[in-house]
Amino acid sequence: MSNMLGARRRLGLVHVVLVLFAAALLVADAGVTSSYRRKLEATVEMPLDADVFGVPLGYNAPQQVHITLGDIEGTSMIVSWVTANELGSSTVFYSEASPDPYMMELWAEGTHTRYNYFNYTSGFIHHCNLTNLKYGTKYYYAMGFGHTVRSFSFTTPPMPGPDVPFKFGLIGDLGQTFDSNTTLSHYEANGGGAVLYVGDLSYADNRPLHDNTRWDTWARFVERSAAHQPWVWTVGNHELDLAPELGEPVPFKPFAHRYPTPRRFAPAAAAPPFWYSVRIASAHVIVLASYSAYGKYTPQWKWLRGELARVDRAATPWLIVLVHSPWYSSNGYHYMEGETMRVQFERWLVAAKADLVVAGHVHAYERSHRVSNVAYDIVNGKCTPVRSRDAPVYVTVGDGGNIEGVADNFTQPQPGYSAFREASFGHATLEIMNRTHAYYAWHRNQDGAMVVADGVWFTNRYWMPTDDDDTS
Repeated sequence: MSNMLGARRRLGLVHVVLVLFAAALLVADAGVTSSYRRKLEATVEMPLDADVFGVPLGYNAPQQVHITLGDIEGTSMIVSWVTANELGSSTVFYSEASPDPYMMELWAEGTHTRYNYFNYTSGFIHHCNLTNLKYGTKYYYAMGFGHTVRSFSFTTPPMPGPDVPFKFGLIGDLGQTFDSNTTLSHYEANGGGAVLYVGDLSYADNRPLHDNTRWDTWARFVERSAAHQPWVWTVGNHELDLAPELGEPVPFKPFAHRYPTPRRFAPAAAAPPFWYSVRIASAHVIVLASYSAYGKYTPQWKWLRGELARVDRAATPWLIVLVHSPWYSSNGYHYMEGETMRVQFERWLVAAKADLVVAGHVHAYERSHRVSNVAYDIVNGKCTPVRSRDAPVYVTVGDGGNIEGVADNFTQPQPGYSAFREASFGHATLEIMNRTHAYYAWHRNQDGAMVVADGVWFTNRYWMPTDDDDTS
């Protein structure tokens, strides 16, 4: 009898140990739902007379100035601006040597466009591509000659290479509220050489009759950053501006006229592609369009297949993909809206060993572990995301501060693929150090600009595919 009792006790002890071990594994795998609680305040749009919306002084002065890369290599820059009173000049003068507009020795001639949207007529929208620029060089540029001249400066990205350091800002769903202003101010304080913007810009379509004057105010608001460093644009759902009831059956009309990209420099082109890529320092950045067709054999599908084959990880080790609608999100808002694109393309990104996929759309912050969900074949039942060193980290930064407010509807319990999540506004940065290491950080608006609320060191999937997705 005593032997039987002893055996039972030992079995019971083994059972307890196994239960505790399993519990420890669950805890180790569990993500963090931040306990931080932001102040319960309404998200308020800035008034039209706010200084950030101010029209520059002078007759027909260029306004809404912004720049983006003009080619995949980073040796050209598209300069865009609006003149409100009359067409004026589409010429940009620029120089390495002199900030004086009348001493700039180089020049380029741009194009212009204009559009009507219901009861709105845009100003004259100018685009000018400055080509054959030197890498890592500061340029001064000016426009508005003949009326009111304004001048700015930018620094071109460094020459692509495997160990070239560079810092990106990651911003999405910005809008034009007081929270939006805090987000942009914090990013400016943190510094960066370019912004990877993951869609939903002005939220003009949230206004009655899709009030396109809010496209103008938004562009004047972001000019303080976007005129001095390239913003890499991703199209979101609020760029659709599809309103047949207003006699506006063409999608993306305002965005297409205002925001050129390397693949669609002709603003009036029919059916322009909103997917493209750029190479910046040691990163190859692929921009996908969540609201353009991406099914098998569509133009976007064929383009991405070819583009992934062109990625050279020896030259640009960091592979970053931008989308608008997240592929992995544990928030009830917009839940699984990116699922069809994930099913179509995730297998390719895992095979390519992509490092990071950045999305917006959901107005909260979330970072995933490196997970993959590509094993499922309908009959095998393997439909749960699993940890994979070949998979990217997925981050959602649709937390820029827009008028629709914070998405505070996270699912419970937190799924295993989610590493950190919080219903707050903010922005993220990705600082690439070399071919093996990059530091990723998310900054909530309620803290000082430099405070990191979620930070992790990433190791490169091609050069050093270690387990790297635990918060440091």
